[in-house]
Amino acid sequence: MSYTRERSRPYEPGKAAPYKLSRSKIELYMQCPRCFWLDVRRKITRPSSPPFNINKAIDELFKKEFDAYRVQKKPHPLMEQFGVDAVPYQHKDLDTWRHNFTGVTTLHKPTNLHIFGAVDDVWVNPAGELIVVDYKATAKAEPVRALGPEGGWQDMYRRQMEVYQWLLRANGFDVSDTGYFVYATGNPGKESFDGVVEFETHVFPHTGKTDWVEQTIIAMKACMESDAMPSVGTAAMGGPCEFCTYARSRTELTLDSLRSKNETR
Repeated sequence: MSYTRERSRPYEPGKAAPYKLSRSKIELYMQCPRCFWLDVRRKITRPSSPPFNINKAIDELFKKEFDAYRVQKKPHPLMEQFGVDAVPYQHKDLDTWRHNFTGVTTLHKPTNLHIFGAVDDVWVNPAGELIVVDYKATAKAEPVRALGPEGGWQDMYRRQMEVYQWLLRANGFDVSDTGYFVYATGNPGKESFDGVVEFETHVFPHTGKTDWVEQTIIAMKACMESDAMPSVGTAAMGGPCEFCTYARSRTELTLDSLRSKNETR
């Protein structure tokens, strides 16, 4: 069954057909239920950020590297360097899992939501457990060797990996709680560019907790069914939503300006 057409339309409460939601929509809900509601009910989306083309290029290069060792059924040197006892996983659907518009999919029957997400890579350990792998890239003075403390912006990286773990389990796979980030850090401290950025790559684990995913999807469905928008600035992850704060401030300024013009007439 194709869900593309359903996804392109605003959500209609009470619809019998499954509605398609990406992993990024789960993250959007976690950041701000109001922004999520406006997106799915009215198709009013947040302003988009510039594309991270350098990061995408590094992702593609990593995939090519790990695919070469996948064919050989051998661990990549980075896996050996950082003590990961696994090899890149071979599966007929791997390309589908890694494609942005298909990904790993499941129909969540309690909500009738078709959830999907595109994983960067999957490894497998000697016990036969699948390992979710996420490629990341940045540039800073010191190489990234671990994610920052919980409660910060890097929590969205943790949630991203955990949704992929949940999706693979929903498809019947035995999935390890431990996933890995392959994190490449570009060094901006060289004396000159010379057409080359040197990267230092570290592989480090994250122990995923997926119990929040199910309850979040149920809460998302309740939000979608409601005709009332969540309050301005309310964020499920705590703190005000910067997009809602900006929209409210701009609206208030516009109304004040209109009032001033009317009073001077």
